[in-house]
Amino acid sequence: MISRTLLALAIAAVMVPGPAVGQTRAPDLAGTWRVATPEGPKQVVVRPDSSASFGDETVRWRIIADTIFIAFGEEWVGYNYTLRGDSLTFSGGDLEEPIALRRLGPATPRPAGVPLPAAPPFQPRTDG
Repeated sequence: MISRTLLALAIAAVMVPGPAVGQTRAPDLAGTWRVATPEGPKQVVVRPDSSASFGDETVRWRIIADTIFIAFGEEWVGYNYTLRGDSLTFSGGDLEEPIALRRLGPATPRPAGVPLPAAPPFQPRTDG
């Protein structure tokens, strides 16, 4: 379950499509991020195409205000996030404590043959 949560958090590091003229732009969370896990450091790739990968798992994400929603199967789970420079922190959702990530560099493209997962109907859950 920890890798699912870490993937979710890493995915929160995604870029939101450009805002309408006159609105402030959402933070650019796309990139390759490192997160500490009990098994050692892991990398999460958040892409501007609304996909994120952690190991061999690829999921969908979307951002609304200061919350990133990550689709796990047929369920969206929401996490609060804060971005300061190359540091990203996730909290809430199904997390017992905040998780910190550090940006290592730009996002890599999804490998050939790895499809963009279908997005389930948007029925967000933020209570874990």
